[in-house]
Amino acid sequence: MRLLSFFSLYLITAISSAAPPDDQYVLGPDSVSRHPGTPVGNVEKLEWSDSKVFPGTTRDWWIYVPAQYDRKNPVCLMVFQDGGGVVSETGSTRAPIVFDNLIHKKEMPVTVAVFINPGRLKSQTDPKEKPGNRSFEYDTLSDQYTRFLLEEIIPAVSSKVKLTSDPEGWAICGNSSGGICAFTAAWERPDKFRKVVSHIGSFTNIRGGHNYEALIRKTEKKPIRIFLQDGANDLDNQHGNWPLANQMMAKSLAFKGYDYKFEYGEGTHNPKHGASIFPDTLRWLWRDYKPS
Repeated sequence: MRLLSFFSLYLITAISSAAPPDDQYVLGPDSVSRHPGTPVGNVEKLEWSDSKVFPGTTRDWWIYVPAQYDRKNPVCLMVFQDGGGVVSETGSTRAPIVFDNLIHKKEMPVTVAVFINPGRLKSQTDPKEKPGNRSFEYDTLSDQYTRFLLEEIIPAVSSKVKLTSDPEGWAICGNSSGGICAFTAAWERPDKFRKVVSHIGSFTNIRGGHNYEALIRKTEKKPIRIFLQDGANDLDNQHGNWPLANQMMAKSLAFKGYDYKFEYGEGTHNPKHGASIFPDTLRWLWRDYKPS
């Protein structure tokens, strides 16, 4: 009896002291800081408050322009959902630092990044309240968000920098609902967006996202490259099971012969895993890009 009690106590202690699954994912040298001699790109913060596609919303957004930008040469574009967290140099992903390092080392093309927050409803007065239009914009399976980018945001970017018209030079990235949003943008407009990064993507039935695994199989293959990341301890709730949904997405992409990569780890619904491999993700995404 004493032996059983001791074993039970040991087992409980071992389980309780185990490290959270996300703690194994840490930022590498390309994300922590700029390497010596690396030129620093410029980040400009802006506000968008007169949307025709999403009327009654306002949002912060940022444009990153690499130091290597030359007005004579068109550059690539990468759009990020939930941009405020991604653009922060003390956040989980630290995209400007990663871009500076990889562009300097010529491990990705010269690329302008656009970081966009989801729309806050103008009726929202508490700045700490989550943007009320996020799920509608990100989880809906339609071309509405893509039109918002193509008709409003990207023309504003093009007034400041010269973007390539080559769809192979346009990428889009997001976490969670932002991940399915990124996929939807390329799915709806592969003539514009050809590269997708989805971290912990919400391919579940929030607003119909669970249908993608079947749509991929039954729709003519589109010319897009997709990177998926998820973890075995991701969400399982009334909308669905995130790990299973991402595995089904990967299987459907494989069945249809897409150029894709699926990184499946042990993490929760957390950006740490995606952020830890983000530099390698960009290398894979842009591995064969040649300016047109």
